[in-house]
Amino acid sequence: MLARDVQQVERIWPSVRDVVYYPHTEAEYNRLVSLLDSLVDEVGEDESHSLASLMEVIGVLIEKYEDEHVPELT
Repeated sequence: MLARDVQQVERIWPSVRDVVYYPHTEAEYNRLVSLLDSLVDEVGEDESHSLASLMEVIGVLIEKYEDEHVPELT
């Protein structure tokens, strides 16, 4: 089953790789932040929305980037 899942992801990856990625530059980070803002506008608090999981994933990617690249305010 897992191999089939990988094959399915491989087929659709070209259409989503420009949306779901780990940001390596500030420009990529800013693009994800803009995407997250748009997702928040669309999804809001609706956890059953079809894009809610994507919103969460993008949020985690942003948070990881910030943890590694944005200095904490003291």
